[in-house]
Amino acid sequence: MFTGIIEDLGIITKLKKDQGNLHLTIQSNITSELKIDQSVAHNGICLTVVEILEDTYTVTAIKETLEKTNIDGLQIGDAVNLERAMKLGDRLDGHIVQGHVDQVGVCETINEDNGSWVYTFSYDDSYGNVTIEKGSATVNGVSLTVINSKKNSFSVAIIPYTYEHTNFKLLKKGSKINLEFDVLGKYIQKLYSARL
Repeated sequence: MFTGIIEDLGIITKLKKDQGNLHLTIQSNITSELKIDQSVAHNGICLTVVEILEDTYTVTAIKETLEKTNIDGLQIGDAVNLERAMKLGDRLDGHIVQGHVDQVGVCETINEDNGSWVYTFSYDDSYGNVTIEKGSATVNGVSLTVINSKKNSFSVAIIPYTYEHTNFKLLKKGSKINLEFDVLGKYIQKLYSARL
């Protein structure tokens, strides 16, 4: 379980394919605090630490993860948003994030707005995922408040701190992003669909 509050930007230093899996090695300032078997969210994808070596650690993405996220598009040198799992009893500064990406979306527009930025993302609404105005959504692991919620798109406003401390500053029009929709909204959507 995560909160969507990013702790560090990690840098991909090695990618290794192994049958249907992808091993990713990441350099990070939090590596010294990690341990084997620990869960870490990478752009919102919960992956298990399988190896630690000096200031780098390795995680493995399986076929299911490769098919449902943008992780197979990462390259050496790319920056990824990192968050360790929350501790029981800690403050929940973002919202409840499972680290299970629902689908990949696309960055449609980025507009600077007098010291902040407004990003608009589109997604395939045939999966049944929805957003609501002022609800929560997770984009590349970042907990955000939805604005301009539509059937297959939504926007978020990014403050300078988030812009500087996440990989939002690296997104461009057309960038693929990982989306995790609010878990409560997913349950309500499923119950509502079942009644129809």
